[in-house]
Amino acid sequence: MIGHEIHHKTLSNGLTVLVETMPAVRSAAFTLLIPAGSAFDPAGQNGTASALADWITRGTGSMSSRELLSAFDRLGIQAHESASLNHLVISGACLSENLPAALRLYGEVIRHPLFNEDDFEAVMAGVEQSLLVIEDEPRQKVMFELVRRCFPSPWGKPAEGTLEDLEQITPDAVRQQFRRCVRPQGAILGIAGNVTLEELAPILDEAFGDWSGANEIVLKTGARGVYRDHLSHESTQTHIGVSYPAVPYGADDYYQAWAAVNVLSGGMSSRLFTEVREKRALCYSVYASLNSIKSEGQVLCYAGTTSERAQETLDVLLRELVRLGEGIEEEELARCKARAKSSLIMAQESTGGRAGSLARNWFYLGRIVTMEEVRAKIEALTTQTVLDYVKAHPAQDFTVLTIGPEPLVS
Repeated sequence: MIGHEIHHKTLSNGLTVLVETMPAVRSAAFTLLIPAGSAFDPAGQNGTASALADWITRGTGSMSSRELLSAFDRLGIQAHESASLNHLVISGACLSENLPAALRLYGEVIRHPLFNEDDFEAVMAGVEQSLLVIEDEPRQKVMFELVRRCFPSPWGKPAEGTLEDLEQITPDAVRQQFRRCVRPQGAILGIAGNVTLEELAPILDEAFGDWSGANEIVLKTGARGVYRDHLSHESTQTHIGVSYPAVPYGADDYYQAWAAVNVLSGGMSSRLFTEVREKRALCYSVYASLNSIKSEGQVLCYAGTTSERAQETLDVLLRELVRLGEGIEEEELARCKARAKSSLIMAQESTGGRAGSLARNWFYLGRIVTMEEVRAKIEALTTQTVLDYVKAHPAQDFTVLTIGPEPLVS
């Protein structure tokens, strides 16, 4: 990107720092990825990472929870903490002149969390409430459960946790998870905004230089879930989840995979919207997305319909997924490229988006990916290269999960 410089360094403790200088903005943002996500949750305690994400920001060794929140407010930090599959994700945005103070604060949070037991009940109540929302919304639940089945263990573990495991998560279990997983080795800090690595270097050493922790944990991949499943739910609606194998983010043909999914589900002119919803009026919602872990990818599809039309909806959905291999029109690819260019323009103006992209790209690829590289990859797509990908990775080996009154045939 013209005028944007991207630099990186690795601190002596193993923390990787990436900084993109954006001279035209007044803000700065950061995303810290710590390898302590739900994949690292102990057996029978899925939800530990989600609890840790909340509890870790409720005070430090020198500040109570209220004092820490007041410090965030004084600096105007828009903060967010969550657990993903791979990471404890801590991010924030503020005016660029306040970033050094913000990094010092978060250095305290990461190195010296208070873990006040008086806050733990509220932490777990928040985790439970998030899971109850999913439980009460079948549209979310079917995709939540689909991921649990289509990816191998532990990569299908929900970041939010599971209701059945919550009673096994104790304050000591979360503290132990912190000691076991929260470490600088393998952690990645992405920063974007009107700042430079040169000016931030001493701040980073001060905030994170003496952060230490255990050695990197190597997770073993286990079995995946069943290919066909149904969850009974008395309703007039049926929710359908379908997945099939794709390539991971780091694959050479990832952008071809992305384009193929966007032909299927990239707006109101896409295949699934047109064929399943508009022409046949089979469902009220249908979409597909590309989901990736480091070693593999899956295309995840959803359709919500009435129970009377559920079987036909599933049949047509599967037929459209397979039919993609018969050909792709130039106009379909042109629409994909236009949407991608719009997204790139918006992303290049967002410090938060760029900070997150820096960290995630380093995790998946081990290098910095510039906007120019992404734009060039998209421009290079042709209908033939996308079709070659589809033929090499056809829609097959489906995982099908339904939630509704009756199971379907697939």
